[in-house]
This record gives sequence, C-alpha cells and structure tokens, in this order.
Amino acid sequence: MRKRLRWLYEKFLSLFVSKYLEDKKKQKLTNDIIIPFNKPFLTGKETHYMYMAVYKEAKISGNGKYTQLCHDFFKKRYNFPQVLLTTSCTDALEMSGLLLDIKPGDEIIIPSFTFVSTANAFVLRGAKIVFADSYKNHPNIDANKIEELITEKTKAIVPVHYGGIACDMDKILKIAKKYNLYVVEDAAQAIESFYKGKPLGSFGDMAAFSFHETKNIIAGEGGLLVVNNTKFSQRAEIIWEKGTNRAAFFRGEVKKYNWVDIGSSYLPSEIIAAFLYAQLEELDKIQNRRIKLWERYYHNLKPLENKGFIKLPIIPEYASNNGHIFYITTENQTIRDALIAYLKKQGILAVFHYLPLHLSPFYRNKHDNRELPNAVRFSQTIIRLPMFYELTFDEIDFICEKIYNFFN
Repeated sequence: MRKRLRWLYEKFLSLFVSKYLEDKKKQKLTNDIIIPFNKPFLTGKETHYMYMAVYKEAKISGNGKYTQLCHDFFKKRYNFPQVLLTTSCTDALEMSGLLLDIKPGDEIIIPSFTFVSTANAFVLRGAKIVFADSYKNHPNIDANKIEELITEKTKAIVPVHYGGIACDMDKILKIAKKYNLYVVEDAAQAIESFYKGKPLGSFGDMAAFSFHETKNIIAGEGGLLVVNNTKFSQRAEIIWEKGTNRAAFFRGEVKKYNWVDIGSSYLPSEIIAAFLYAQLEELDKIQNRRIKLWERYYHNLKPLENKGFIKLPIIPEYASNNGHIFYITTENQTIRDALIAYLKKQGILAVFHYLPLHLSPFYRNKHDNRELPNAVRFSQTIIRLPMFYELTFDEIDFICEKIYNFFN
C-alpha cells in the first residue's frame, strides 16, 4: 500500500513539475514580458506537506489532518468561531446563499464593482441583485447609499473589501440591524486585513476568503467560509459535506450518517489543504514583504499624484493595508488604456478590472436602470500594477520610471 502511494505521489509530482516547466517555456516563446502581473510564491514546504498527506497520512480526500491544521490556524489567529475550507471563494459564497435560504424574489445588495462570483452565488438561488455604487474616492461599496436600496424583499448586504481595504462596517452593520438583514463579507482579498483593529471576516454573519493564485496566500484555487452566526453552525457543516452529517459521524456523535439536507462537495482535498498550510506558516513573512512593496510604489508615485496625473489608493483611518493590490487611477479611459499598452511595450504587464456588473450582458436588462457613475469610472480608469512576493524594489523603480516617462 505504501509503495503504491509513494508511486502515485512521485507520478503526481513529476507531472506537476513537467507541466510547470512546459508552461514557463511557452510563456518565454509567446511574449516578451519582463515583469509579469503576478507570480505565485512558493515557500518551499508545499511539496513536502503534499507528500506527507499522500504518503504518511494516506488520506487525500479532504477534511483530514491538514484541513484541521488550516482550520485551527484561522480560529487561533483571528478568533473565528467556525471555519470551513472550500475549493474556492466562489464555493464559500455559494454556501452562504444556501445557509441564508435564499429564494427566488429575495433581494441582495452588492457593489457593482466586484467580481462576478459575488453576484453569482445568490443569482444561483434565484435572488434579484440590487447593485450599489462605489465611493467617489474608493472602489468599496458606498455605505451611505445602501439604506435607500432596501425594500421589504431585501435579505442581505454583501460588502466587498476591495484590495483588502475594509468597508465601513459600523455603518453597514447598523443598517443591517435596523432592517433585520444578514451581512456576508466578501473578504476574498482581505486576509490579514482589519477594521478598527478587528479582523475582516469577523463582522458579518458569514464571510468568504480566497486562496486563488493571485491572492497573498495561495493554494492554486481554494477558499474559506467563516461562520460567525452560531445559528448557521450545524447546517454549515452539513451543507459542506454534501448534505450529510458525515462529519458528526466521524466525531462519533452519531452511529451512522445520512442525507439530512441539501448540500454539495465543497470541501477541498487534503493536497490543497497541505499546500495552503505551508503558505499559512509563512503568513507574516509574506505580509511584511508585500506591504514594503506597496509602500515603495506609493512613495515613488506620490510626486506624480501631486502633479495631478494620477490618483493613488486611499486607505481610510478605520482600515489597515494588507498589501494585496497596488493600483492607480487615471483621468479617463483613453489615458488608462494607453498607459497599459505603453507598459506592455516596456515589458511590464499591468491590468484593469472589473467591468461593472450592472452593465454586464447577463444582467443589464435585469438592472433597474439606476446610474452608478463611480463604479463605471473605476472600471474605466483603474490600473493594477504588478504585485507579488518576489517583485524587487529595482523592478518597482523600473515600473515607476516608465510611468513617469509616459506622462512626461
């Protein structure tokens, strides 16, 4: 049995490395990018823990040793009462839709300037999405515009902490309490981010995090559902385990497990959990580096903002910075697109996002025709600059020099 498992692991590792080298070779042949937008950072322990999961633990199907190690990490570090690893942040958001028992006709308030998963999780349950605008000076949902969107059908508010910068949670929670609404934090980009010293993900009834390869902490794909409202604790675990009480069975709480509710296969394999745990062990190191890179960008580009060419990110007094994204905004889309094209010619890959969801082909005919000018403006003027652990100060200086050259 052990020989078989070892052979499987070595075969998997061989294929993994071969595919990685092949992809890198193709990248060199198909473009001249010197500085990519993102580069996944490996701590060096990922393959060791993956090997241990396959060979020593002999369990790779999920909810094993490494899943529990990851769960324990989040509970201890952030004092989250219940956490469940998922195969993606999208899955964590979809679980929240199931837990809130969203039904056709229910209304969910979310920002238009966000990734499609924020909306899809509730559209899949038949909900109507009511889009809110961003602030004028920040992509986050404008908390002052939420209350006017509430109707008798409103079920939940889903604030998105863009770039790991906290939404105004005091205002949002006050509104939610006033109208008896649920709050689900889309904290996909917000690991190690805080609001007034309290970790993001601990404010809503639930919260969802992402470990996609573009995030600070990665597992290729991967996510986490945080359940703060104990009302949902037992059912969350059941939905997570395909609608069964299988987890309770393995803890010896029931004699056999049954199909007791709706659910799906949301838990990741132990290979993903093992990879993630290696990343979590280096969280402080990764965060310290990313924040230094963020500050280098900010310091270098501040004179350009002072001259009125660009605007730099704003971090409210109540929020912390987790170094997830460094973005700038330009005066208009023409300048933004020209700058992206210019940087690409210099071997620098910068990108933009998001296209506002209220104007998307899928939802524009379902939107209530309100104009959301700030969401549109950010979609037309924002540029995300390269940001990854192995980015050097010299590379940042080079990027900033090219941005200066463009405006000069």
